[in-house]
Amino acid sequence: MGALATEVIDTGEKRDGRGRRIASIEQRRELVAGYERSGLTQKAFAGREGVSYHTFTYWVQQARRLRQSERPCLPAVRFAEVRLPKPVTSRLLEVQLPDGTLVRGTTATELAQLVRALRT
Repeated sequence: MGALATEVIDTGEKRDGRGRRIASIEQRRELVAGYERSGLTQKAFAGREGVSYHTFTYWVQQARRLRQSERPCLPAVRFAEVRLPKPVTSRLLEVQLPDGTLVRGTTATELAQLVRALRT
């Protein structure tokens, strides 16, 4: 059997103890931004870029959470109890005629009579 020739190529990428590439925060941001512009699914984009799908989905989630935390906070909703001075027992009805005349009354019958009187 012959001797094996091997060659070690150092690309400068950081790797963990298992030999997996470690992406910097800037590289992660660039990949997520590229994904958002690509129109691809997360799975397709991760496969194209040679990144683990589960790792990539985690990066996308982190980026979304970060963007949400950077949004200006809306003021808290406050509720207050409102009490009317006295119960409202009658409703005021309004009818606006085609000529712009506004007729008000408390009953539909009253309004109808008033409109008929104005038309004659």
